[in-house]
Amino acid sequence: MKMPLRWAGIAGLAVALAGAQAQTGNGFIFAPLSSGHALAGTQPDNHASTVVELKDGDVLAAWFGGTREGAPDVAIYGSRLHRGVWSRPVQLARAPGVACWNPVLFHTRDGRLWLYYKYGTHPSTWKGARKWSRDEGHTWSAAEHLPDGILGPIKDKPLVLSDGTIVSGSSVESGRWTAWIERSTDAGETWTSFGPITVPESLDRPNVAARAALVTATAAQSAPSAPSEPDDAGPHTKLYPPSRETIGIIQPAVVSLGGRHLRFYARSRTRAARIAVADSTDVGVTWTQARFIDLPNPNSGIDAVRLRDGRIVLVFNNSYDARTPLNLAVSRDGEHFAVVKTLESGTGQYSYPAIVQAANGDLLITYSWRRQTIKFVRLPLRDLP
Repeated sequence: MKMPLRWAGIAGLAVALAGAQAQTGNGFIFAPLSSGHALAGTQPDNHASTVVELKDGDVLAAWFGGTREGAPDVAIYGSRLHRGVWSRPVQLARAPGVACWNPVLFHTRDGRLWLYYKYGTHPSTWKGARKWSRDEGHTWSAAEHLPDGILGPIKDKPLVLSDGTIVSGSSVESGRWTAWIERSTDAGETWTSFGPITVPESLDRPNVAARAALVTATAAQSAPSAPSEPDDAGPHTKLYPPSRETIGIIQPAVVSLGGRHLRFYARSRTRAARIAVADSTDVGVTWTQARFIDLPNPNSGIDAVRLRDGRIVLVFNNSYDARTPLNLAVSRDGEHFAVVKTLESGTGQYSYPAIVQAANGDLLITYSWRRQTIKFVRLPLRDLP
């Protein structure tokens, strides 16, 4: 059964969403409570966005929002970018009595638009759910619960191969963190999984920068005058120092490196505090164990996309201990990256990015802005070095 949703335009927010946004949608998708221009019903905590280009060129973004992460009132919200204006956010999914988490939007080869998300009291015990749309998100199916053991794409969009196979990055945060790959050859009707995938402790060696970040964070946290910082944003920048032990990796972002070679890039909670990668040479059926590349990761979500010219673009926090700055890095081989652009560099958290390439080549990026709102950036391909 389809459930209609009304997409109403945002009226009266010209002050908050002025300038370039009138043409591109760049800027806040909705005004945060702190702006003084927030719409009625705006949630205080907004995080973990996803973005997809629709068939008519519109853009759809979704995220979870509520009083705080994990609270029973946290639901999945969405907004549509049409002719340079973001619609009033609407509720796309909710679970009775428990929080919703980490929505993921993508199309399958049959043209359906999917919304996968998680529900539960904590990531260690959450379960997977999904909805689908035949009309590009104007109406949605009823929620379907995924089979036990299958969580769906855990944060980042899956890779949909030319034959329709879905290769989805998943992960488990119960005890030691482990990455998994969930694969479907029938548009999500059935799934097979491969894992667990993690970083061997023998490879988890901090470099000089990671050791220095741990020392700095330890001193800051033990200082008697150190201000108490919230988990979300505010004006402060909470520290996420390298771990003292190997916890593991989560939230893989899967890309193709050409032919049958796939690679994922994953968030890590490790001594090394760097982005981890693992590889498949049989289009995602089996995978290597993970290893680190030379980009830092302060235990924060990342995303990656392979451009149509073959380059790999990563969105990540270029820090060993803070979720700022938020940067773009580019690679021609998927291994060696050059940081080419800074999206945010101020105090506070700028995190959990999502990135896709539009039909015209532009990069479409969303991310959490201080956990108060979701920010959108359309970057023309010509502006990417």
